[in-house]
Amino acid sequence: MTDEELKELVASLAIAQKETDRQLQETDKQLRELGKQIGGLGEKFGGFTEGLALPSMTKILTEQFGMEVVTPRVKVRKQGQTLELDVFAYANSEQNTAFVVEVKSHLRPEGLDQLRQTLARFRQFLPEHADKKLYGILAVVDAPEELRQEVLASGLYLAGIHEDQFQLQVPSDFQPKVW
Repeated sequence: MTDEELKELVASLAIAQKETDRQLQETDKQLRELGKQIGGLGEKFGGFTEGLALPSMTKILTEQFGMEVVTPRVKVRKQGQTLELDVFAYANSEQNTAFVVEVKSHLRPEGLDQLRQTLARFRQFLPEHADKKLYGILAVVDAPEELRQEVLASGLYLAGIHEDQFQLQVPSDFQPKVW
C-alpha cells in the first residue's frame, strides 16, 4: 500500500468515524426522548389507576370506616421535603381516625415500602392529625400472592379490583396496625 493510498484510507476512516459519532448522538437523543415519553405514559397510567380507585375507595372509607372527609392527591411540603398521599381520609368525631391510601397498578416491594415510609412520616407532615389512629390501605390492580400476604402481615389493609371496583381483601381475623 502506498503512502497516498494509506492517506486516503485514513481520511475515509475519519469521515466514517464522524458519521458514526453523529448517528450515536442522534440515537442518544432519540433514546432520551423515548424515556421521557415512557415516563409520561407511566404517570398517565398511574393517574388513571388513581382515578379508577377513588370512587370505590371513597365508598369504602365512608361506608365501611365512617370517614367524614375523603380527598385525593394530597401533597404536603415541610422544610424542603414532600409527602404525597394518593387518597387521605379522616373523621374527627368519636372515631378520631385517619387513613392513607396508596394506589398501585402493579404492586412491587418498593410500593409496600413507600406506604410504610409514608405512614411513618405522616405525623411530621400533618401534625394537626397527630392524635388520630392512623391506618394504611394499599389499593392494587395486580399483586403477586407473596406480596399480598406481606401487606396483610404488615397490618395494612389490602384492596383489589373485583368486577371493576376496588374492594377490601382482608381475612376475617385481620388485625390492622395502628401507625
